[in-house]
Amino acid sequence: MNVKRFTARTSRDALALVRQALGDDAVVLSTKPSAGGVEVLAMAPEGMRQAEAASRAAEAAPRASDAGSRFGERIEPALQASPVDEDVERLAMSTLSFQDYVRDRMLKRRAAALHSESRGAAPIEAARDESSFGIAPPSRGIDTEETPAERAGLLEQRMGERSAAPAAARNAAALRDAPSLHDAPIAPTVSDIHAPGLIEASHARRDQETMLHELRSMKGLIEERFGALAFMEKLQRQPAQARLTQKMLDCGFSPALIRKLADGLPADITDEATWAAGVLERNLLTGESGAALEDIGGVYALVGPTGVGKTTTTAKIAAAFATKYGAANLGLITLDAYRVGAHEQLRAYGRILGVPVHTAHDRASLEDLLDLLTAKKMVLIDTAGMAQRDARTRELLDMLSHRSIQKLLVLNASSQGETIEDVVIAYRAAASTGIVLSKLDEAVKLGPALDALIRHKLRVVGVANGQRVPEDWHRLSAHALVTRALRGGGSSAYRLDSSDVNLIFAAPHGDRPSRTATLA
Repeated sequence: MNVKRFTARTSRDALALVRQALGDDAVVLSTKPSAGGVEVLAMAPEGMRQAEAASRAAEAAPRASDAGSRFGERIEPALQASPVDEDVERLAMSTLSFQDYVRDRMLKRRAAALHSESRGAAPIEAARDESSFGIAPPSRGIDTEETPAERAGLLEQRMGERSAAPAAARNAAALRDAPSLHDAPIAPTVSDIHAPGLIEASHARRDQETMLHELRSMKGLIEERFGALAFMEKLQRQPAQARLTQKMLDCGFSPALIRKLADGLPADITDEATWAAGVLERNLLTGESGAALEDIGGVYALVGPTGVGKTTTTAKIAAAFATKYGAANLGLITLDAYRVGAHEQLRAYGRILGVPVHTAHDRASLEDLLDLLTAKKMVLIDTAGMAQRDARTRELLDMLSHRSIQKLLVLNASSQGETIEDVVIAYRAAASTGIVLSKLDEAVKLGPALDALIRHKLRVVGVANGQRVPEDWHRLSAHALVTRALRGGGSSAYRLDSSDVNLIFAAPHGDRPSRTATLA
């Protein structure tokens, strides 16, 4: 009986090797996992017939012990001649009994899985009982430690039980059913045994997180709505606050500033508009009480987004200074080298005033020009217009960080309130010497611009309300600016009705911090 070993990655591949080497009638003795995949021990049909003949000879012997001895004598030479003696000594199962064992364990595994799903989690005892699923022998199988005589007797007994069945039919059925072993797990893992419980625990945890998220959202919505209702109820109890709120909204002021004014409105005020105008005037900083820029002198750089009128404003300030102190005391520098022919506009104004215009391309050339013009009473620097979100804006501000340069931020008064807020933050308006409001003649509502100036505590040094040089350069008082802002204006399509105030103050505002000024 010549037993051979076949090793392959899967049982299908191993059985294919068995068929190729020993034929379709080969007898598969065992299948077990190995380091290379699956290891199959098989022998030719002639070896099985020799074993059956030995079994019949043992039954005919007068003494069972002598028959067992003779059977061992016939088996031992073959085992000694095989290159896998140690493995053959451990064989104790036939192919069909091994198939029955695997099917039995698979049915038990499926039954346990269905039971664990119905109860939610498998008990520990069931998990321990199923820990032997896979390719493993029964209690007296491949991995047991029997003596060679016991293994030979067990092999003789199992062969005798099936001696009545034709060997060819039995082997063909074994080879036909063997590929199903490929689907059987070799050894279960801890995650496979406890997978149903872990999955259900994960679902429960996810449901709890979803519920907490929904509760938080509901809490925020309730607080928001109750806050809006409380504010609207307050406005209904105090009609003066309701009228003031609607008036300020029509003028374009932000809800943050309106809330501050409404909270500070005295109860005995009859004319809330006059009171609000006085509060806004006290909190709006202007350069009316101080000296004008052309009288103070110094080095000023006008910065701001594109199209706000920096070059025209530079020409207006230059003309106002040259009228008082002469063109000889004035210096003009342009940094606008991005737009085609941009410096020509300032050069045209310089020729009219009789002042040469110098161009600086970097910080080094700018510092050289400042040293050259150090004797001038006033030096004006016109910069290139850049959007507040442009990456070059930071580079421009760093270039103007010279200790002698004072920055003037030019704001378009006709822009939206959110745009003005964005420009003020991006251009670091808090570090500027002052603010120049341009295009007052184009602004429908002046409230958004004044709102940003009040909340950020910025000082207005001058306003420009046209293209004429220098006629359209002015220094307006806080009273004039606030009066112009409270005048309102605009189309009736953008005016709020009393019922629309509810929609404005019911909008969510708690998630975003609002910058509110301390009103005096």
